[in-house]
Amino acid sequence: MPHQASILSSTSLASTGSSIRVYPLSVAPMMDRTDRHFRYFMRKITRCTLLYTEMVTSAAILHGDREHLLGFSQEETPLALQVGGDSPADLATCARIAEDMGYDEINLNVGCPSNRVQNGNFGACLMAQPHRVANCVEAMSAATNLPVTVKHRIGIDQRDRYEDMAEFVRIVAEAGCQRFIVHARKAWLQGLSPKENRNIPPLRYEDVHRLKQDFPHLIIEINGGFTTLEQVQRQRQFVDSVMIGRAAYDNPYLFATVDRDIFNQLSPPPPTRHEVAEAMLTYIDDWASRGLKLNKITRHMLQLFSGQPGSRAWKRHLTENSCIPGANSEVVLTALSKVPQ
Repeated sequence: MPHQASILSSTSLASTGSSIRVYPLSVAPMMDRTDRHFRYFMRKITRCTLLYTEMVTSAAILHGDREHLLGFSQEETPLALQVGGDSPADLATCARIAEDMGYDEINLNVGCPSNRVQNGNFGACLMAQPHRVANCVEAMSAATNLPVTVKHRIGIDQRDRYEDMAEFVRIVAEAGCQRFIVHARKAWLQGLSPKENRNIPPLRYEDVHRLKQDFPHLIIEINGGFTTLEQVQRQRQFVDSVMIGRAAYDNPYLFATVDRDIFNQLSPPPPTRHEVAEAMLTYIDDWASRGLKLNKITRHMLQLFSGQPGSRAWKRHLTENSCIPGANSEVVLTALSKVPQ
């Protein structure tokens, strides 16, 4: 078992002499989901879980509105920036920017299968170009003191043998990557949409477990299909870490006990759902005073009471009233009054 204890730890790798923090649990980067407001909301539920930005392309970072794309509050840390690109020089610059802005790590996306990403020659299609990925990792590692990690699939199209993935990991690890987050589904780059690629190819957890056995000196994190903390604990018998994606958005309160049960933090006690909502009120009014529409925040909070009495009334009130100009925390308080304690 790679980790008998659930505490946050550091692992030193003899090949590099450096160390990287091991987070036993993380929330996956998700487009149109893991923005700064969702991350702040999740921090009212879990303080320890590693969070990620949405994927941001290197071109957007270099030429776009950097504060809008990358801005975050310290309350959101520990936080990783996920970037998409294939230019070592551009990615190295992005790594320096991430470090200057205070991110805790930078992650290279080698898993997204969308046509837009393929046309830019990044994401999952880079699994067929391990030496290019290695060059990117090497340039990023030379440019920053931040850990440089890679999130990838178990394979793409017909290049989906375990041996293909192992060769990819070997080449990229030799360039300095110490942690690999492995989505345990292959990606079909033609014929399936990104949504279908999240469901149709079968999960192959055993390939990720084997990767940890064959590369015990690397930190291997598994991603794909996890919806319960019991599944997380079972997976940690075989790998170092687990990443949860859509379940974190569909049922965010799933994370209420992870600081205690996964990270061994005995205090403070897990918050109640009402306490989580109440903890968002000041944040909401701060952003409302800056002109932000309330629904930019409350859309992430709709599933807070998932499966609980009053959940439907909570969601209905937030949905119908958060789009009203000038709406503020009073909308959330009214919605909260519709949910039994």
